[in-house]
Amino acid sequence: MLTFVGLGLWDEKDVSLRGLEAVRAADVVYGEWYTALLGGATPETLVAFYGRPIEWLDRDPLEKGDAILEAARTKDVALLAVGDSMTATTHVDLRVRAAREGIPTRVIHGASIATAAAGLLGLMSYKFGRATTLVFPEGSYFPTSPYDVIRDNRARGLHTLTLMDLRAAERRYMTASEGAALLLRMERERGEGALGPETEAYVLARAGSPEPGVWRGPLADLAKRDFGAPLHTMVVPGNLHFVEEDAVRALARAVT
Repeated sequence: MLTFVGLGLWDEKDVSLRGLEAVRAADVVYGEWYTALLGGATPETLVAFYGRPIEWLDRDPLEKGDAILEAARTKDVALLAVGDSMTATTHVDLRVRAAREGIPTRVIHGASIATAAAGLLGLMSYKFGRATTLVFPEGSYFPTSPYDVIRDNRARGLHTLTLMDLRAAERRYMTASEGAALLLRMERERGEGALGPETEAYVLARAGSPEPGVWRGPLADLAKRDFGAPLHTMVVPGNLHFVEEDAVRALARAVT
């Protein structure tokens, strides 16, 4: 069997009791650290807390998945991922492949930024549209597809969960200020008027920690602010319900 275990958002204690039981009962435990990280824990912390050796995988062996599936044919395998495993398309693909090959699977969910962002800001989860991810530009490579997602969501009055790129192997994590600057650059290049310096957005830093950072402000101001240690996430709001307006004003600090 292949069991997907969501680790939650912050540290080794965020895993559910059911997830912890699955990890400790597994014959083989794999983990991946490249799609996200636990800001309050290290791989070594997890090994010590779970009491099991963990084989850490980078992008290539995880996406290929051959070793994982081969082990799961005859053993109980646990695959650990930050947040909720099924929010990553790589894990969904692996689960589908396992099903096609007759390997039983199960999913033990964990807390996800997809729900934490709405909760920390007091926004209604069903008013979110398609999510998007801002990626680091590389030379002439500067994809502006996030602009399309935000533009289309805002046209429908929907909020956009905007994730930040990360390069775990390089210990490089995009900050919300970098993300705000990229959105403004996209507007300058596209010139469609979907965003601007005065467009209000929200920043979440270290979601799931005992003291997460939650801010609101215009993109121009967010682009100049230091929001501290990773991970960072942004939300670009659509049309706010009056209850949402009250919640954001009460729960998010204004950037000045």
